[in-house]
Amino acid sequence: MKLLVLATDPVGADDVRSALPDADLDGAEVLVVSPAVNESPVAFWVSDSDKAIAEAESAAEQTAAALREGGARARAKTGESEPLVALQDALATYQADRVLVFVREEDGARYREDDVLGEAQRRFGVPVTEVAR
Repeated sequence: MKLLVLATDPVGADDVRSALPDADLDGAEVLVVSPAVNESPVAFWVSDSDKAIAEAESAAEQTAAALREGGARARAKTGESEPLVALQDALATYQADRVLVFVREEDGARYREDDVLGEAQRRFGVPVTEVAR
């Protein structure tokens, strides 16, 4: 299985297993992408993305490490701040069989409003599952 995990915050192997109960993580190839999201509107408007990038790198690395401990072959990548663009960029070079999008409760409305899941499935033809946290 080739899995793409999109998550702003660190995710554990058990979280992925819960989202994909029929899938086996052992030996699975996983690309973890964490969007570099500016938490502050002020930081976004002044284009101060250094903190967002550092947080995204950390979240992606922590998630990839947890998935490796869980038996997967995982690597980490920082993505664009817009989730759909981050997915598009990742899927341009990584042919995932499936995509898991971990959404924080406070971000859930935005993801649905922007139709990230539906648009990703239409554009890329890959099954996309949202997991609220």
